[in-house]
Amino acid sequence: QVYVVASGGGLVQPGGSLRLSCAASGSMLSFYDMGWYRQAPGKQRELVASISSDGRTNYADSVKDRFIISRDYAQNMVYLQMNSLKPEDTAVYYCNANLRRSNYWGQGTQVTVSS
Repeated sequence: QVYVVASGGGLVQPGGSLRLSCAASGSMLSFYDMGWYRQAPGKQRELVASISSDGRTNYADSVKDRFIISRDYAQNMVYLQMNSLKPEDTAVYYCNANLRRSNYWGQGTQVTVSS
């Protein structure tokens, strides 16, 4: 089984930056598609950014040009660099590992953007 742990959240002012980290154990993630999701209170969980097993990236329009998803195959890590943060980015962010029908979710890390 894959265990996914997300970290790096916190309180940041608008315009600030945070880097979220996703660490995995139990399996190598080389063949997994990885995604960062977020869910704000009262809203549906949405895909923020994804990176495929071969490194192709996609972003939600709302974060395009501000967020960068990356992965370190050797370290079995996935990152989400968040720049120019806005209050509407406030949410719990979840890391997801997907391989075919299997999905593994991290516990979530809170990101709060507020002045």
